[in-house]
Amino acid sequence: MTKAKLIEAISERTGLTKLETKAVFVGFWETIEETLARGESIELRGFGSFRIQDRPARNVRNPATGESLRIEARKVPIFKPSKDFKDRINGGTSE
Repeated sequence: MTKAKLIEAISERTGLTKLETKAVFVGFWETIEETLARGESIELRGFGSFRIQDRPARNVRNPATGESLRIEARKVPIFKPSKDFKDRINGGTSE
């Protein structure tokens, strides 16, 4: 589902206009990005949690050329779905 389709679906479900829904949607994601950028985690009970994980620098090899490359240390966002969320998308059963 695209961002536009998601905004349309939320708009239909809530009765908000698409413009209002888009403003809420953009504000929601910007808040998540800013919170994670500060190094804080976010927990949405019944849905899951977002956090930042540090990945160390490492050396890798390009399989096509054999060239050795260095990937610098970086921070990556991690999402972990809650058990309730996994149960709901699996029809009431978890893996």
